[in-house]
Amino acid sequence: MAEKKATIRFYEELNDFLAADRRKKELEIYFYNNPSVKDVIESFGVPHTEVDLILVNGISAAFKDRIKHGDRISVYPKFESLDISSLSKLKDRPLRQTRFVLDVHLGKLARYLRLCGFDTLYDNRYEDHTIVEMSGQQNRIILTRDIGILKYSTVQHGYWLRSDNPGQQLREVIQRFDLKDQIRLFSRCMECNGTIEQVDKQQVAPFLLEGTKKYYDRFYRCRQCGKVYWEGSHYQQMVQQIRQLLYEINRGT
Repeated sequence: MAEKKATIRFYEELNDFLAADRRKKELEIYFYNNPSVKDVIESFGVPHTEVDLILVNGISAAFKDRIKHGDRISVYPKFESLDISSLSKLKDRPLRQTRFVLDVHLGKLARYLRLCGFDTLYDNRYEDHTIVEMSGQQNRIILTRDIGILKYSTVQHGYWLRSDNPGQQLREVIQRFDLKDQIRLFSRCMECNGTIEQVDKQQVAPFLLEGTKKYYDRFYRCRQCGKVYWEGSHYQQMVQQIRQLLYEINRGT
């Protein structure tokens, strides 16, 4: 059987997954059968969930399409400002709500996302197959530092975090999914992900320290686990951190 040849190029942040000498250039592919577009992309270490548009010889292609001799493949990441829904053949289950499930390495990020009001599932006992099942069944975006989990064939929505710093990870997620206008501070419990409601002070007074009862009058409680929150100095610090983050995002810094 004669050897076949095609070329592929990855654009923008997809180059993060490539070795330095392979970035931002056309790469040659050699093969004998006709592999799928998805298999070729992931053979370079790029998870399919990071890809929003594939052009084969200038025409939009799906992951299942087969590569032929002489094909020129262009692979693009998520488009932040352009609507390509009429062009891309890759996403067939649109997300109507932004919900996440996180891997075992992202406990602090889970708390940040919940602080911002995003429905975020996290448990350090979750195994990869459990996370994948949750993502599919509940239409959740997988956030991970493990590229391997995003290569499961059933995963449709996922993102590999570049940073290992929780604050920078939050910035990545907000920018990647354009969430700055969806933030609802302190609408979810940072401990369990339940929703928070305002309650009368007398309802929670038995659970408060004397100093807290003396100086604060507005209280909130998680409907799921019962944790009580109030607007103390820690609250103000977290609000300031998020406001500073949004300011920096808006300035592009």
